[in-house]
Amino acid sequence: MQLDTLLHASFKLLDDAVTDWSTLVDRLEELKKDAEDGLHQAANKANWAGMNAQVSKEFIGKTAGEFADAHTQAKTIHSILSDTRGELKGYHRQLTEAIDRGRKKNLKVIGYEGGFTVTSDVPPEGRAKADTDNQGDITALRDEVQGILNKATQSDDSASTVLQAIADQSRLGFSDANYSDRDSAAAAVKAAKELAKLAKKDPDDLTVKDFDRLNDGLKKYANDALFGETFATTLGPKKTLEFWTGVTDTNRGNYELTHKRLDQFDDLQRNLGTTLAHASQSDSLAMTDWKRQMIDIGDKPIYGTSGGPMGFQVMSNLMRTGDYDDQFLHDYGTKLMDAERRLTGNGEHGNGVWQQIGSSPQLNRIGEDSGSDPLTGYLKGLSNSPAAATDFFNQQYVSKDDPDNPFERDSDDANTYKGKVSLSNFQYLFEERQWPQEADSKGDDLHTGQNNLALALEAATTGHPAGELPTPDTPAHNDQQAKLFNAIVASVGDDSGRLTDNGYMSDSMGQMASEYLPDINRAVSDVARDEDSHAWNDIKRLYPVAGTDASLNHPDVTKFLFALGQNDEGYAAVEVGQQAYMAKLMDYHLDPDLPADQRFSENTETTVRYISSRSGELSGTLGLGRQEAIGNPGSDEDKEFDHSMAQYKNAISGGVGTAVGVGTSFIATPWIGALVGGGAGTATSLVLEQVFKDAEGNALADKYQQMGDAWQAALVTNNEYVGIGAHTAATEHGLSNAEDIETWSREGARQGYVNARALLDGQAPGSTTSPG
Repeated sequence: MQLDTLLHASFKLLDDAVTDWSTLVDRLEELKKDAEDGLHQAANKANWAGMNAQVSKEFIGKTAGEFADAHTQAKTIHSILSDTRGELKGYHRQLTEAIDRGRKKNLKVIGYEGGFTVTSDVPPEGRAKADTDNQGDITALRDEVQGILNKATQSDDSASTVLQAIADQSRLGFSDANYSDRDSAAAAVKAAKELAKLAKKDPDDLTVKDFDRLNDGLKKYANDALFGETFATTLGPKKTLEFWTGVTDTNRGNYELTHKRLDQFDDLQRNLGTTLAHASQSDSLAMTDWKRQMIDIGDKPIYGTSGGPMGFQVMSNLMRTGDYDDQFLHDYGTKLMDAERRLTGNGEHGNGVWQQIGSSPQLNRIGEDSGSDPLTGYLKGLSNSPAAATDFFNQQYVSKDDPDNPFERDSDDANTYKGKVSLSNFQYLFEERQWPQEADSKGDDLHTGQNNLALALEAATTGHPAGELPTPDTPAHNDQQAKLFNAIVASVGDDSGRLTDNGYMSDSMGQMASEYLPDINRAVSDVARDEDSHAWNDIKRLYPVAGTDASLNHPDVTKFLFALGQNDEGYAAVEVGQQAYMAKLMDYHLDPDLPADQRFSENTETTVRYISSRSGELSGTLGLGRQEAIGNPGSDEDKEFDHSMAQYKNAISGGVGTAVGVGTSFIATPWIGALVGGGAGTATSLVLEQVFKDAEGNALADKYQQMGDAWQAALVTNNEYVGIGAHTAATEHGLSNAEDIETWSREGARQGYVNARALLDGQAPGSTTSPG
């Protein structure tokens, strides 16, 4: 800051800018509220269908979010400008007062390009002597003025730095970087540079104090956009990989870290990964180049000719936490699979390069797997980024026209010959890949990679991060999500061992199925999908699908549900979801005010029997799977099923009364409706209350013991749930024949449950469940 610039500063333009930004913040506050209340919430309550459910609703949600981000960014900019203006005005006043005090002592301050000088205000011929006599006052004034200019420079520079950083965060749209004042934003940038400098040290030279400072700083600023971008770009891609490899490699020479902070390596991995994830969302030129370089070095040893793990092996372990930029994940995954093809002969053999050996560094500290297989960490990253996951799994892994394609399958309907087939990334990973083998500390096989595959598939098919439930903001399933779910069901239908031999995947598979229950119920109707057919259009009215129908095959659905039913978590996810969906369907279709063009049938009995029969079939198929798994009623395995059922009470927000009972948006996807609102006493809430009460009391196991037949006992229990749902819905709508409706529902459910046993016969080779 030049002396004359601050001394003669006119603050009118800055005052005008602060005022304008204040006005803009107020206007954007109003627009944000209007967008949220008038657009976003209204869109979530609307009955979307077709492309509107997939595109318009999501677009409106994102648009409302842009208004919120615009308000956040404007508020941050206003705070920074206001703080800077206040400080600069203060420094201007301090400078003026200092010069005035000097003038009273016959001292004057003269500014020039690049600096200033302080001298005695006397004629030139006496100035040398006067300066000598006043040297103490001159030095004091010079230091005071310089101090003021230094602080003004710092204020101006820090404002410029953070404003530029905020502007660079988002090339299109607005940044959600939120700071209440300039100093907090400047502190984040400063801390990022200091910690990046620390991380550039040779890992062997890091002290415990250094480690703690890094870990604490990354944790503090893990979700800070400016910090993340500054830290990542200052450290650089290669140094990022060298830092994590060096810290986590206990074979190196840093005895102090290994023995004093080994138990905190997992925290550092989480904090570093989350920081880089936030950084990847930045559109700045520096971050764009960072992402490009990281992908470029992915298939190269991080120490160059000196060896070491590949870049992909290191970086993928830092993807296990945080939501990385979708385009970065796409580009990263494309090159990662290129490396997989090259190192496995297009998948013909295992990947020895990514197999953990004794001397390899333990690149992963979250869980027990070593992290040597980069797909394990990458898939975990995809589980947090649904759109990127959907894109990845639908990409082609190998073409049937590739001369080096090693995969041959039955190529005609009669299965008379085998031929080359194209495989998607999903098919390769789920059906063909030879996963590197690892064991835990007890010698038991680890399957972290396949488990992360299931989590990523959950995100890819549902549109929300794995381990979460959908919200009203979750868009309806699009064609790519539905296509992938269809492929999953067909794959398990083709070979149920792909799921039953890997039961740890069933919790994710069950959650997927619970969110595709309208599609599943359509499939078991066995009505041809002919848009000109009255029967098919009736089924579409009975089971409305807001987005794209997954077009499932009935036999595949039966085998898929039978396989899921053999795992307690998979069973619980679908059984709880189906009972909730059944009850809501009853509530929806028994409403006398339902428009005629949305009715399945004008005959109430036909509608009730159809809903209950198909619901009974699905529960019956799951029940057969459960019976296959438990062996004996009341066994430990049996209790695990009840325990998993009971856990779903917590999954839907901790209470049935407040979690269920909603409007027609529930029809599209069961769990979304469970989160929209409602109250106790609805058909859905009463059914789920009974489901959870039975599970917590092991009621089904007790019935097994009393009746001597597990499947028959489950049939009776299912009939109770269907009866409660139908009777409650009829009563809620004031129908006079509620008792008849309950009877029809119980009879329909029983028939569907019995049908499940007949349908399964011959469709599940190796099953010990005999047909009845």
